[in-house]
Amino acid sequence: MFTETRTTCPYCGVGCGVVATPDGHGGAAIHGDAAHPANAGRLCSKGTALGETLGNHGRLLYPEIGGQRATWDAALDAVADGFRRAVDQHGPDSVALYVSGQLLTEDYYAANKLAKCVLGTANIDSNSRLCMASAVAAHRRSFGEDLVPGVYEDLELADLVVLVGSNLAWCHPVLHQRLLAARAARPAMRIVVVDPRWTATCEGADQHVPLWPGTDVALFRGLARHVGGDGPLLEEAAAACQIDPAALRAFYDAWRDTPRVVTVFSQGVNQSAQGTDKANAIINCHVLTGRVGLPGAGPFSITGQPNAMGGREVGALSNTLAVHMDWDRPGDVQRLAQFWGTDRIPARPGLKAVDLVRAAGEGRIKALWVIGTNPAVSLPEAARAREALARCELLVVSECVPSDTADLAHIRLPALAWGEKDGTVTNSERVISRQRRFLPPPGEARPDWQAVAGVAARLGWATAFAWQSARDIFREHAQLSGYDNHGARVFDISGLAHVDYDAMMPTRWPYPAAGAGPERLAVPERRLVPIIPRATAQPATEAFPMLLMTGRVRDQWHTMTRTGRTPRLFQHWPEPTVAIHPDDAPADGSLLRITGTHGTAVLRVRHDSGQRPGTMFAPMHWTARFCAAARVNDAVGAAVDPISGQPDLKHAPVRIEPFAAAWYGFLISRHEPPDDLATWSARIPLGQGVISAWRTEMAGMDNPADAAARIEAWGAGPGAWLRLTDPATGVCRVARVDSGRLEQVMFLAPTHDLPARDWLAGLILQDALTIADRRSLLAGRPATGPAPEPSVCVCHGVGAMTIAAAVADGCGSVDAVGARTKAGTGCGSCRPEIARILAQSLAQLLVPA
Repeated sequence: MFTETRTTCPYCGVGCGVVATPDGHGGAAIHGDAAHPANAGRLCSKGTALGETLGNHGRLLYPEIGGQRATWDAALDAVADGFRRAVDQHGPDSVALYVSGQLLTEDYYAANKLAKCVLGTANIDSNSRLCMASAVAAHRRSFGEDLVPGVYEDLELADLVVLVGSNLAWCHPVLHQRLLAARAARPAMRIVVVDPRWTATCEGADQHVPLWPGTDVALFRGLARHVGGDGPLLEEAAAACQIDPAALRAFYDAWRDTPRVVTVFSQGVNQSAQGTDKANAIINCHVLTGRVGLPGAGPFSITGQPNAMGGREVGALSNTLAVHMDWDRPGDVQRLAQFWGTDRIPARPGLKAVDLVRAAGEGRIKALWVIGTNPAVSLPEAARAREALARCELLVVSECVPSDTADLAHIRLPALAWGEKDGTVTNSERVISRQRRFLPPPGEARPDWQAVAGVAARLGWATAFAWQSARDIFREHAQLSGYDNHGARVFDISGLAHVDYDAMMPTRWPYPAAGAGPERLAVPERRLVPIIPRATAQPATEAFPMLLMTGRVRDQWHTMTRTGRTPRLFQHWPEPTVAIHPDDAPADGSLLRITGTHGTAVLRVRHDSGQRPGTMFAPMHWTARFCAAARVNDAVGAAVDPISGQPDLKHAPVRIEPFAAAWYGFLISRHEPPDDLATWSARIPLGQGVISAWRTEMAGMDNPADAAARIEAWGAGPGAWLRLTDPATGVCRVARVDSGRLEQVMFLAPTHDLPARDWLAGLILQDALTIADRRSLLAGRPATGPAPEPSVCVCHGVGAMTIAAAVADGCGSVDAVGARTKAGTGCGSCRPEIARILAQSLAQLLVPA
């Protein structure tokens, strides 16, 4: 009998509680923690699949130097020597750390202390720079400190919830389900989505405000004038945002006339060259009307990563100091130096992420330590980023699994993964929760803080880093937050310094020595920040006439180092695609080359009439492991917000052209194929819980016959070969069956119009083919009965055809469809898509015969 462990989900900033029960074989049963305030037992599709992502297959288990296994002592000696040499020869500005919102607060604290206390550099930045930096800058301008006033309950208490640049249904599904449940209980509540494209979140909204990308400042400046009575800017805002004036007035009037309004903003606001101004334009509307820190009212920034907030608390951004201290606040540098016992605190902020990697490319950064993130894929102009990383004299990468960045490293350090490490995270509503270990460390993997402390000790700072556990680090962090504070900084958790760490319950900050602070922050300082309209940093041009927005899909996470381990999470969105209006693109399902100022990407076309003409949307998850050509940030320029340094990932000018391949095809095989079988290929894992087969989408520029021979040669093996070839039409279909079991099947054709893959993918997961299956194999579909369909609900494996059939049979609501098919009754993140299918199916039923 294994003990249940209460821990926290490692995905988005909602910070859901999880209960994990190890199975004794390296895995665990996972369910939501009903006692956790963030989710009350709910989990999204990614959270419910956490147990399927566990295991040591493909893990980095031992330190490596130059690709060869090494001891920890040798590896840490080499890291310390490399950083010491760089600082001695080139000064502290020649070294840097790049860390991650995937780190626990204790790891973050250790890394920041190493940089600013030991190395004497402010060149430590986080991938939160790509996520929340604009919100941080806006909070500091408006409130004097990085403060989020509200709590999740405010979304349930509000009479109007405005979601700006937030596809909440896909990116924060549990929070979206809380919101929809509140609206169901109070039907008078209204939900408005402000987004250039129609997203899954729009399915449950009362109004969609489809502004043109990058015009948020004009929209909210107009709102501020409207609610402040300073004169109408309605027509001007409508023209700038390309919105119908009547629709805009309806939104403005609703905001003005609803005292309890929460404005939620996320990456669509932050990831912009005007991100800070956009966030301040939103906050200004709340400050102007006094709607800050009240039940059901306030601006609400929701974070993308599980511990983006924790990283901000410990100062692990290049322009911040620990515990909300600041270079601009008199005495803070001396205060921090005194607490840490150092004279090396840098005198000024360091390089932000894009500039940091650019400096590496220019040879100014000699030694770089990347911990828990993948900048070779996630940064804009990613191909240039990879070149820059490769130029470092010393590149150290701490990771759990191989990645595009780890492949470039001189030294690789094996890190603990979720379920193996111990510490805390802070979610978007300022709740600090414990991540607890319930699995043993694999191989020689260590917690990141321990690796950092080992390097610090070798640099002469053993005493200052003599922590024995994460508990010791948390206690130091908490003590620092109250050190010489006296209310000067709202962030104060000194009351938690001596808490029972192992038993610590989810706790919201501030929590000073006197005890728990208020749930909502009244925010002592509120400023109206003047917003001066600026021209778009990356305007479309004749050479680059389209605008590319990047983001996430429902069931994947970042660069798929975790979600890519479970086939179930590929069922809804299996390959890299670009959503584009039908008027702007070639045929649905074809391949499209997207070219930016410094790189290209090739993705599958997905027609989407909810996409505004002239714009596109592409997911950012795909890497060299799954589809090297689909690393979409290769095509995104490196324009950044001048205040926050956050890249403009939502507004990249590009041009498009068909990817004119000589042939198209797919391969389904029991073994993972190499990535050089075709000019373009995308690998998709198949299986039930674990990867047991692969589907590979392909396209090539070479002779189709040569391609078929090459692919067939790779899969050569025993058994019977089935072939259907037609040289006249260029069609080639080949399968190999061994001992009654399908080993591989390949379809090639001169066009992308190929049979559906789902039935064949199902056959390769079977232990034996039936006679009927074998006869139909090269047709690509069963002779009788329905073929399998792609899943809409991945929790229960329910597809669109099944949902539509239930509607045709009388199910007239999402709940009725769920009762009949179970679709949407698991995590609920598919409910907006079920609603769309329901509406379409009902509309078709009403069409006269």
